[in-house]
Parts: sequence; C-alpha cells; structure tokens
Amino acid sequence: MNYTFHWHQAFQALPAMLGGALVTIEVAVLSMLIGTVCGIALALARNTRNRLARGVATVWIETARNTPALFQIYMIYFGLGSLGIFVDSFPALLVGIAFNNAGYLAETFRGGLRAIPPTQVRAARSLGMSAPQAFRLIVLPQLLRTVFHPMTNQMVWAILMTSLGVVVGLNSDLTGITQELNVRTFRTFEFFVMAAAIYYLITKTVTLSARLLAARLFRY
Repeated sequence: MNYTFHWHQAFQALPAMLGGALVTIEVAVLSMLIGTVCGIALALARNTRNRLARGVATVWIETARNTPALFQIYMIYFGLGSLGIFVDSFPALLVGIAFNNAGYLAETFRGGLRAIPPTQVRAARSLGMSAPQAFRLIVLPQLLRTVFHPMTNQMVWAILMTSLGVVVGLNSDLTGITQELNVRTFRTFEFFVMAAAIYYLITKTVTLSARLLAARLFRY
C-alpha cells in the first residue's frame, strides 16, 4: 500500500469542520422542532373522523416512511425548481428532513396516544377543562414521556440525514465542507475519517444527554 497519510492537513482544517458541524446541528434541531409539531398534528389527524384530514395525514406519513429521504429532498430542490419554485439548498434540506421526521414521529406519537387511557381525558373534561386544555395539561406531558426515547433516536437520524445536503449543493455543513476539502487536497481518508469522528461525537453527546435528561425528568 503506497498511500501516505497526512493527518496534519486534516487537523489544520478542524476549525472549519467544526464550523460545519454547527450548521449540521442547526439543521437537525430545526428539523426536529418542525417535525415534532407537524408529527403531533398528523397523529391527531390520523385519529380524527374528518376524512380529508385523515387522508392528508395518511398520504404524508406513507410518503415519508416509504420513499427514500434523498428522493424527498430532491423533489423539494429539483422538483419544485422544475415548476418555477426555486428553493435554496439550506431550506430544501431543512424542509426535506422535517418532512421525513414528521412522518416517522407521527406514527410514534399515534402509538403514544393509544397508550394513554381515554378515561383520563374524560376525567379532565368532567373537571371543567376544555378539550385543548385537557390535551395540553393531561395528554401531552404523558405523550412526550412515552415517546422520549424514540424521539432521541429520530434526532440521531436527523443529524445523520443532514449529510444528504451535499447532493443539493449545500457546502456549509460538515459533509459539504469535508467534500470541498477533499476536492482541494485529495486527502479523502483523512478528512472523511475526521468527519465521521465528529458525527460520532455529536450523536453520542445527544444520546448521553438524552439519557441523563430522562433520568432526571422521569424518576417517578
């Protein structure tokens, strides 16, 4: 094997790669926030008697869960572009991941809602709470407790999905910066090993933080 390693180039580029990691975290966090709100709405829509709302929610969930995330991002970036609606790389990636997150989280939330006895809602209504109050004060806290760990897994998945931004021209995230460094220096092994290590540290930090947070919040 004649390959000569030049790790010093990778370490010199570490500040730029860490800057890209911040963009990666930004996309993942925003996509999870949007996906969580949309996921709760979709879960409620799947349980409603309104056929239109249930149909829209079903199409969204089935599309998000049964087509590749790459295709979904492509359709937002290239598909809408062919219709004259041009979306930049960052929002295209953000919307694509949020769309995917919402589809998966909706089914997670729907399962969590089924785990909550309906008698609790009826009891809350009998105490004079409105339906929104019962959902916000009784159902939602129990729902988030039930789905906390699946949401952590989805957060990790969102972080890793941000690497798809490179295919729609995003060059400010960790993968985009790594790819640019690779093109300039041809140090493929060094830069991508470094990027993989950063991704690993980010995801392990998320999972360990979630574990500590769950131990503090759900002690009883």
